[in-house]
Order: sequence, then C-alpha cells, then structure tokens
Amino acid sequence: MEWQTLIESQPFLAHVPLRLRKATECRKMLAGDVLFRIGDHVRSLFCVVTGEVQLVRHGVRGTKIVLQRSRGGFLAEASLGSKAYHCDAEVNEAGMLLCFPPAAFRTALEDDAPFRNVWMGLLAREVRKLRAQCERLSLNGAAERIIHYIESEGINNAVTLNQPRKAWASELGLSHETLYRTLKRLGDQGLLRINGKRISLVR
Repeated sequence: MEWQTLIESQPFLAHVPLRLRKATECRKMLAGDVLFRIGDHVRSLFCVVTGEVQLVRHGVRGTKIVLQRSRGGFLAEASLGSKAYHCDAEVNEAGMLLCFPPAAFRTALEDDAPFRNVWMGLLAREVRKLRAQCERLSLNGAAERIIHYIESEGINNAVTLNQPRKAWASELGLSHETLYRTLKRLGDQGLLRINGKRISLVR
C-alpha cells in the first residue's frame, strides 16, 4: 500500500518523516490473529490503518476486558518505552497494519519537532479516552456503565455503535447476556431509546 493511500485513510500519517516511512512495514491482518501476548518482547509499535485490533486482558474466571479498541490509529503506545507488552493484542476485524521499529520511531520523535508535537497530541487524546474508560469500569452496575459510555463517548447523549454488541459488552466489562438484559430493561423503563445501532438517553 502506498503512503498516499495510507494518509488518505489516516491523515495524521502525513506527519511521519520519510526516513521512518522507509523503515516501516505495512502488512495485512486477519480476524483472529494475535499481534502479541502479555510479556512478549516489544518488537514493533503498531498503527491500525483499517480493520480493528483490541488490547485485552483475561481475568482468572475467563472474563475478557477490553483495554483499548483501535479502528484507526496507534495502539499499545506505552510499549514504546517498555521492554515487554503489558497485555494481549487480538485482531477483531481484518485489515491493514503498520509496524514501526521502536528505535527508528524514537529517533524520529527526537529529530522531528512537528512529528513529536502530533504524537503528543495523539497521546493526550488517548489519555482522556482511557481515563473515561477506567472511570466506567470502576462502576458496579451494568446500567451505570452503559449510561456513562453514552454520556462520555456519544454526541448529544447518543451513540451509534460501530461494533457488534457482543464486542461492546467486552469493552464495558460485561457478559453479552448482561448487556442485552440491561438494554432491554432500560428501554422498557423509558430511559433509553434503541433504534438499531443508535442508542440514546431519554431525558
């Protein structure tokens, strides 16, 4: 895939310096692929161009907790300064992936101020997003997590899901059965309006 095509898909890639582009591998990923497991040695910094990758951890009872979903952008940014990955990366939807060599990426950040500034902006947005997710997962009730998600991730108290509800349940730290039951209950109580993939709060 040519860089111009990549940039059209993900505009922030326009800021990647030429030297770093030459060191970067573009590869296909298939649903079910595992990019890395927790504890694996860091060999690449990844950027999802198309498709979806989830960063997950698995609880002792088999519960899957989604730490981060990427449908376009970097993932596992913390690995840039680490020797090992801190979670698993599982491909949820086939697509294209960029693999940046960590050493070359760090050199680019040191030598290219515009690229460094763009990177800092991306990290700041991701921190805000992950803070909201941590806050959400600290809530005990399924209803509270659903409402928090709509309020923090939606626009005008409404979200349009871009993933299956089973995947959304994992992101909320819920079983899909609990999610379905809670959505039905909130809808019956008149607290939610559900229209296909669009879910909105009723005030």
